[in-house]
Amino acid sequence: MTILEKAKQGKIDPLMEAVAADEGVTAQYIREEVAAGRVVISRKRSGAEGKPIGIGRGLRTKINANIGTSRDRCDVGFELEKLETAVRFGADTVMDLSTGGDLDKIRKQIIEASTVPVGTVPIYQAAVENVNLEKAIVDLPEELLFEVIEKHGEDGVDFITVHCGVTLRAVERIKKEGRILNVVSRGGAFLVEWMLYNQKENPLYEHYDRLLEIAARYDMTLSLGDGLRPGCLADASDRGQFEELIIIGELAQAAKEHGVSVIVEGPGHMPIHQIQANMQLEKEICHGAPFYVLGPLVTDLAPGYDHITSAIGGSIAAAAGADFLCYVTPSEHLALPGLEDVRLGVICSKIAAHVGDIGKGVKGAMEKDARMGERRRELDWEGQLALCIDRETAESIRKKSPPRDPDVCTMCGPYCSIKGVNEFFKKK
Repeated sequence: MTILEKAKQGKIDPLMEAVAADEGVTAQYIREEVAAGRVVISRKRSGAEGKPIGIGRGLRTKINANIGTSRDRCDVGFELEKLETAVRFGADTVMDLSTGGDLDKIRKQIIEASTVPVGTVPIYQAAVENVNLEKAIVDLPEELLFEVIEKHGEDGVDFITVHCGVTLRAVERIKKEGRILNVVSRGGAFLVEWMLYNQKENPLYEHYDRLLEIAARYDMTLSLGDGLRPGCLADASDRGQFEELIIIGELAQAAKEHGVSVIVEGPGHMPIHQIQANMQLEKEICHGAPFYVLGPLVTDLAPGYDHITSAIGGSIAAAAGADFLCYVTPSEHLALPGLEDVRLGVICSKIAAHVGDIGKGVKGAMEKDARMGERRRELDWEGQLALCIDRETAESIRKKSPPRDPDVCTMCGPYCSIKGVNEFFKKK
């Protein structure tokens, strides 16, 4: 029985209780929200132990970190280092997006080592296996795709991205509208090429019932991928994007009826003034299903700084209702991320998630900032460092520039406004 089925039957299991304790809400609240499809529970299903997390309405905004090999850089040890870095700096989940090397072995090693839930994109492996057989992606057998999905479930993958909403009709929408960047989703592109070459419907859409059966068997969450997401600001909020979203809304409802939990994936590049409306529209069309966004990146002009452009968009998206942020690193659009890229991506995403939690009134979010204000008033530097999202960086900066007076910093020194006014108030 899946978590969703238990919740719909009124049962509270240990996973719901653990999430409730972590979030500071009641187990009954978690059960009700899971049953309604507005919260999903993500957890480790094999390998190293880790606590379950809740993603959805009324809970802290969670973040995901993507790792994985490529054909040009295939070093499993390096990916495991990236995993450790992502988790150490606060990633709630990771996704293995590997496309180079022994994909089964890499996935199993990541699942075994990770203390946070692991997600994948099965169509990547299906496409790579087909290419390794010296066949074109357009010749990918439908059966192979479902075999790979089954394999990921058996291995203990918790959630999978599946681009079920990329239909022939949706593709026609973007062709007629004339996008600048037609399809930037790798999984979406594989399917679009396959569909147009074979003149057949997307197998993940056409055989959705089979996908639901596999997901229910392993209690995997379906992350309904936005294969037609905008890849530049000029393409945002077009007919193709919304056509796919409408289809995803229907598929999300069908999954819930089948006892399968669903996350809905959202846009990647979007002008800042469109973000709030897009978040609200998704929630309405998809019946409140948790929303998972990449960024959104609010300008196309900052390669090398896209961890910042995505954090700006992510803050607004989270405040407007997004529940799950996929980190973006400085390497976005440029190269496979390194360790420092992963660290910066996670930290910037954590900042965005917290800013969003303040905006949507998540329990305890504003109180953390109030505590920081108190520590600053008290000139309690250890207390301030303990509250920092990235203590290591803050502590390093302070140590590099030590003040003569340990109560203050080298910016103001003896002219510290906080210390001066504190002393003046004491006199009065």
